[in-house]
Amino acid sequence: MTTLSNHVPDPRLITAYAEHREGPLHRVNPWTKVGVVGALVLAVTVVDSLAVLAGLYAATLAVYGISGLPYGRLVYWYTLPLLFVVSVAGPLAFLEPGVPIGGALATPVGELSVTWAGASLFGELTCRSLTVATFALTTTMTTRYADIAYLLGRLLPRPVDQVALLTYRFTFVMIETLEDLVKGVLARGASLSEFWANRRTYARILGMTLLTAIERSERLVKSMEARGYDGDITLYGDVPRPPPRELFVVVACYAGVVLYGLVAVYGVVQL
Repeated sequence: MTTLSNHVPDPRLITAYAEHREGPLHRVNPWTKVGVVGALVLAVTVVDSLAVLAGLYAATLAVYGISGLPYGRLVYWYTLPLLFVVSVAGPLAFLEPGVPIGGALATPVGELSVTWAGASLFGELTCRSLTVATFALTTTMTTRYADIAYLLGRLLPRPVDQVALLTYRFTFVMIETLEDLVKGVLARGASLSEFWANRRTYARILGMTLLTAIERSERLVKSMEARGYDGDITLYGDVPRPPPRELFVVVACYAGVVLYGLVAVYGVVQL
């Protein structure tokens, strides 16, 4: 997004990396990537050790770099997940009991301090969020759109899959509309550097974007119906089954997560 914020993932750049780049992860079967995503989500849910979570995050970052994807963009794109982490885990870090780090901060409601347990909890939630976000970006930036559309059609029930496909395609139209509005506002001398001082301008841009989106979506529906659309986008493609070695990797990932949960978390199995 040349006009919009660099802190928002650009679907056009993501699609360009998926369609026109060639890296080690581009050659991995899409079903394998979906399986690893599920294992990773299960892992960050089960694991309660900061060291293990940090190791998973480091491994995910390494896979991102090996795939030939830009670390510079990733730093900016971390803004949204980090905002979620700070808004949720930030207050929990002050409320977690334990040995305080440094002194306490006096407030009208009492003394507040960050404990070692609170800092550890903040680190765990940060690693969980960034691990999943990083690998999700890695998967989408190394998988062609035709393969993603096929997987959505196989994994999601109707009409959820149709909504997902149409939403993805309409996203590009929305971005172009929003960029045109921002360019027009900047060309007339407005400044968008401070949100609160320009909140009326932001509200007008958002309102005009929604109105334009509704108008374009109505025209889109009419044009699709005129071309015979009956609620089903036909996908001409096929994603074969993963090779045996990739199936082994996926099974090993799930087995490792389950074994860790039984041994380290629940103590059901004694090694």
